Amino acid sequence: MLNLGQILGAGIYSVPGVILNSVGSIGLLFSFWLLAPLFALGGLMVYSEYASMFPKRSGAQVVYLEQAYPRPQFLVPVTFVVTSVLLSFSATNSIVFAQYALTTFDIPITSSRQTIIAVAVCAVGVAFVALSTKWSLRAVNLLTGLKVLSLVFLVFTGAFVLGGFTHIRDPFANFRSPFSGSTTNPNSLATALVKTNFAFSGWHNAFNVIGEVHTRDPGRTVRKAGFLSLLLATCLFFFVNVAYVAAVPKDEISNSGQLIAALFFQHVFGEGFVAKILPIMVALSCFGNITVGQARILREVARQGLLPYSSFFASTKPFGTPLAPVCLKYLLTAVVIVALPAQDAFNFLVDLSSYPNLVFNVATAIGLWLLRRRRMLAGLAPPKYRAKNIYVFLYLLSAVFLLIMPWVPPETGHGDVSFWYATYCVVGLGILALCGVYYWLWIVVLPWLGRYTIVEEVEQLEGGALTTRLTRKHYSSVDDGEQQPLIVST
Repeated sequence: MLNLGQILGAGIYSVPGVILNSVGSIGLLFSFWLLAPLFALGGLMVYSEYASMFPKRSGAQVVYLEQAYPRPQFLVPVTFVVTSVLLSFSATNSIVFAQYALTTFDIPITSSRQTIIAVAVCAVGVAFVALSTKWSLRAVNLLTGLKVLSLVFLVFTGAFVLGGFTHIRDPFANFRSPFSGSTTNPNSLATALVKTNFAFSGWHNAFNVIGEVHTRDPGRTVRKAGFLSLLLATCLFFFVNVAYVAAVPKDEISNSGQLIAALFFQHVFGEGFVAKILPIMVALSCFGNITVGQARILREVARQGLLPYSSFFASTKPFGTPLAPVCLKYLLTAVVIVALPAQDAFNFLVDLSSYPNLVFNVATAIGLWLLRRRRMLAGLAPPKYRAKNIYVFLYLLSAVFLLIMPWVPPETGHGDVSFWYATYCVVGLGILALCGVYYWLWIVVLPWLGRYTIVEEVEQLEGGALTTRLTRKHYSSVDDGEQQPLIVST
């Protein structure tokens, strides 16, 4: 459920229309819903090999990159933290909630209405998490079940449409000449892959807590969980898209924005009661992903000493909840919702949130080969779960493709934002540059001015899991033999 709860978010209800508008054909639409999980499978195999090397280290990618790139010291965790904080907004789910809520009650979607509702629903989510972790987790579990039920209902409804049991006259119209209108524009293809990857984000969630998995073989457990969640999500997402295509004309899908599910319900059920209730289910499904996801991550990085005012952000006072991280996340969410044009906000934020992570994915794939070589030279046995090179290449290829191709101009009318198409690439690179500035100030300049150094301490948590914490050691309390350069050149 850990993986599945994150995967089954706003993506499947909001991106099919954008994808079809980008690729131009039903055949390519279906192809990308099969390609994305294939690339995710490559990532799953890469993560599995890393996990078998470090089975007691929670944190997944940041841990793997630390091991693969130990120099410059602390660069990986600091870069990861700054990126996680700046991209920890829940705006995409809030925006989709707002659009479906307005559509349910037949209220025209305007920029002001969408912004107000998105900010308000995020505030409600913050209140849930801030007041009670127990009840917020219960709500998430309930809404995860609702997500599964709503998707299963969509799949079965699509089967009824294809079987001729509804008033849809020709459910196979869109399936004829499926590749008619296909594009070969690299930017459009990259946009489609970014959106399908967004829908599948969360397949690696279990690796983040592998140190807390108490089984005989934690690596096998999280690997199996990843396989099952990816397989289930792939089947559900593919057949939900079949249902959309069977019921909604192609042109309407292309122009649907984030409202393809609402169009589906209207075409199948008309304007009746069911057509109103089901969009509410979609909105509630999005609500489940609004605030809970990264609050724990932000608290953990604060507890490890990677943020300013660490004690404040790591505190659970006064309600025993991660109040400060959740409020920070809400502030970032509200800022991006208000700052961006409403009609572009969803697409831009999905694109932006993916770009810095693609750099990490490239480094993760290459880092696996580096670690293999080091272990071989050290005479260590190969890990239990070794990824075939074809999977590593798949994972690397998808990341490189998505880093390069968005810089190619899209075809007229097929860009997913109204401003310059590569803005999110520039902002993403700017965030990574900001990580470098933060690292230089926090790890080099401030310690030099304050006459201290940063050291890493390994802690063993209850149950045997290992974690690290960065602490300050002032020169006056450090032995001469321990006063090593902060960044050691190789």
